[in-house]
Amino acid sequence: MTHSGMRRTLALVVFLVSVFWLIPFLISVSGRWNFYFTLTSVALLSVASAGVWLTFYIGRINIGQGAFALIGAYVSAILVTKADMSFWISLPIAGLFAGLVAVLIGLPILRLRGVYFAMITLVLTEVVRLAALALPITNGAKGIVSIPLPGELSILGITLIPDFSTLENPKLAFYYTACILMVVCYGALYRIVNSRLGHLCRSMQQNEELASSVGVNVAYLRVVIFAISSFFGGVGGAMFGAIAQSVYPSSFVVKDSIDFMLNCFLGGLGYVFGPMLGTLTLYFGWDLLFELGRYQLLVYSSVLILLILVLPNGLLSIRLNRMRSLRR
Repeated sequence: MTHSGMRRTLALVVFLVSVFWLIPFLISVSGRWNFYFTLTSVALLSVASAGVWLTFYIGRINIGQGAFALIGAYVSAILVTKADMSFWISLPIAGLFAGLVAVLIGLPILRLRGVYFAMITLVLTEVVRLAALALPITNGAKGIVSIPLPGELSILGITLIPDFSTLENPKLAFYYTACILMVVCYGALYRIVNSRLGHLCRSMQQNEELASSVGVNVAYLRVVIFAISSFFGGVGGAMFGAIAQSVYPSSFVVKDSIDFMLNCFLGGLGYVFGPMLGTLTLYFGWDLLFELGRYQLLVYSSVLILLILVLPNGLLSIRLNRMRSLRR
């Protein structure tokens, strides 16, 4: 194993130990149980942001991830409450349905130039919200409430996941579930980027005309990546619905779609794990500025603009710049 490979492995081990052991230990010692919900939210938001990052990877700006998160939340809630389906089965179905909707939308609009695609995705979240208000199956503005907690998941009589309603602390169970989902999501994202598909996407990002001239089916790859991106959003939204045990048309709005995009910018568009760091920074940064009252939004926006100007490649570029300085 190379030196860089050993460093990546060590970083992964430290990350997994911190997420699955150190953080729960510190929370249990401090008694700050509300942090479980906060960190669970960060993990799920980072999953949805990872999907947005993937569309950036093919040179497209996606400002509509909130739409697919809302679709995933409603699909899972409808299947669980009205079809009496297990949440664990509804979770991938919600993601697949969001991906299918993305394919239907992407087939016509992904042939457009990037700026037009971005403008269309900007209205997607509001379109889905209005559809949720109008459709009888979504129960309009009342939303879907009293969604039961995830039940037991067992295979061949072996319990893999216990019934959350029987647990003393469901918040801890949701935390572990969200973190596992996040790890699987970013593992898949890393694999995609370093696969043949990822290399083709990188060629599209650099020059679509040149990629097309050597036989790359640009339109097909755009749709595939957009579908995968929306799958992440749908799964993240379904998990949010399960945690809140309710879903409303306002559960995800345009602001959420913009935040998903900002998470990618802040963490670093050139790094697979950029959305994860960006989500963590953006989420806690907003909370830290709460004491500023009416100046919170002004300071928050100013800091974001400053960070983007000073670090155009995101927060993770700090480490890369430091390593280059040390080599000199």
